[in-house]
Amino acid sequence: MKHGMGVFDMKAYGVLFGFMLAMASAATSPVSAAEYTLPELYRLALERSEKIKLSQENLAIAEFGTDKALSVLIPRFSAYGNYTRFEEEKYNEMFMLIQPKSAGQWGLRLDQQFSLSLREHKALSFSKENVVKSGQDLDAAREEYLFQVAGAYYDVLKAQKGLEIANANLERLAKYRDAADKRLKVGEVTKTVLLRAEAELSSAKSDLVRAENGLKYARVILARIVGIEGDFTLKEEPETVDRGLALDQLKDLAYAQRPDLKSLAHEQKMAELQVSYAKGAFWPNVALSGVYQKADQSPATASLVKDTLYGSVGVSFPFFEGGLRRAELSEAKARERQARYAYEDLKKTIGMEVDGAYLGMITQKGSLAYLADQLRFAKDNYRAVSRQFEVGLASSLDVMDANNLLVASERQLADATYTYQLSILRIKKVTGSLLRELSDHKTQG
Repeated sequence: MKHGMGVFDMKAYGVLFGFMLAMASAATSPVSAAEYTLPELYRLALERSEKIKLSQENLAIAEFGTDKALSVLIPRFSAYGNYTRFEEEKYNEMFMLIQPKSAGQWGLRLDQQFSLSLREHKALSFSKENVVKSGQDLDAAREEYLFQVAGAYYDVLKAQKGLEIANANLERLAKYRDAADKRLKVGEVTKTVLLRAEAELSSAKSDLVRAENGLKYARVILARIVGIEGDFTLKEEPETVDRGLALDQLKDLAYAQRPDLKSLAHEQKMAELQVSYAKGAFWPNVALSGVYQKADQSPATASLVKDTLYGSVGVSFPFFEGGLRRAELSEAKARERQARYAYEDLKKTIGMEVDGAYLGMITQKGSLAYLADQLRFAKDNYRAVSRQFEVGLASSLDVMDANNLLVASERQLADATYTYQLSILRIKKVTGSLLRELSDHKTQG
């Protein structure tokens, strides 16, 4: 009996061990991380961003406003009815019925009210302009969000490049420390050289930790903006080349395409319509109605009219309402002036943004060639100084200066490269072309 239980326990333990081993292997097996290009990040951000969804709801609310404005132009059709039952019939002394046993009536009513100035049509036009404006606001929000995605994307690429530079710097300084240790053992250098090498190596390790954490934080920001869950990698896009448009052409393109400027243009039209709507309050209002009514009572009388059909026309005009209409008209005119000033102010701001983006792009483009030459010279200089140090022709300070120059050159070129790519996207953003090009890319794909 004991022997049987032992065999059973061994089998159970074997099955359990196999299951745990399978789970452990599944947990430790590498999971392929999703790889994203910049256009793919754009599309994911537009689909998942709460800010974009908020703007989409604003557009939906504006469309519902159009339905409300249209409903005012459609006649209202209603039905009504009532029924009353009394405890007993009442007669006067001459046997005339003064209160029936029951009575009831029902009817259908058609009503329409409008102003002679047709201000209801102005309200409908206002709501339609608001829909177009909300659509432009949505495009402006999308443009802004796409540029945030691009900035976070290039921040991750910068952080990745910074980590590569930190690793390469650590590897060089480790080799230098080993070379200093060897020369100290043979008495070619003093111990201060080795101590300086150890200090520089520790500093490089600290830089590596900062680079690793900087990369992690940059990835967190990108994942938050786009809405990515889980691990991911980025596929670096081919270098974008600017279209070579002149500054005046870029400004004209911005004035024609910027969705926020288009939005303010529609806001101007809405303000003009609001002025016309306020003026319409000085016109009389007309009310039309048509009614069909059916009545019944028990017992019926000879004078009872069972079916009634009639129509009515009414005109009303408030002569005095405490200055409300004049105040509303003055307010509408002030809002119209505000909309005009806002449009002109934004147009000037857009011109300034185009100037800044264009000059920034030209600056980065011009510095790239010089920074590439600087990096090439710094690499040659470090190799030469390292060989000289190995044979005793260069000091430790010369090696440290050469290494620091190399690290600085690598970082400057990496920053300038990605900043230049982002500056090209900034040109597209300030000219209103970023969302348009994404739509074209999606259509071609």
